[in-house]
Amino acid sequence: MRLITILLVALLLLIQYPLWLGKGGWLRVNELDKQVVAAQAKNDELKARNAKLDSEVQDLKTGTEAVEERARFELGMIKKDEIFVQILDAGSKLDAKPQGEVKASASVGRH
Repeated sequence: MRLITILLVALLLLIQYPLWLGKGGWLRVNELDKQVVAAQAKNDELKARNAKLDSEVQDLKTGTEAVEERARFELGMIKKDEIFVQILDAGSKLDAKPQGEVKASASVGRH
């Protein structure tokens, strides 16, 4: 009787091994679930980034406001009949800066 009990316990342990530690075991499934959740979070971030870039592209294609804003801030352009105003700090010297570098600038339109 004792031999049968030991044999049944051994068989039970052999059956449990693949369930817990095998290729499709609970531990492996749990690890893969964590990887899936991390990948979905990364995908959500990338989808939000892509949506933002897509809206910016659509704005650049259809509207003139985005193009105008980029021209003003990145290229320093102004519209016709506008006055360019350059504001410098009191302690800074204009001679010490290389040409093209501006501390702060603003444009004011005429009405």
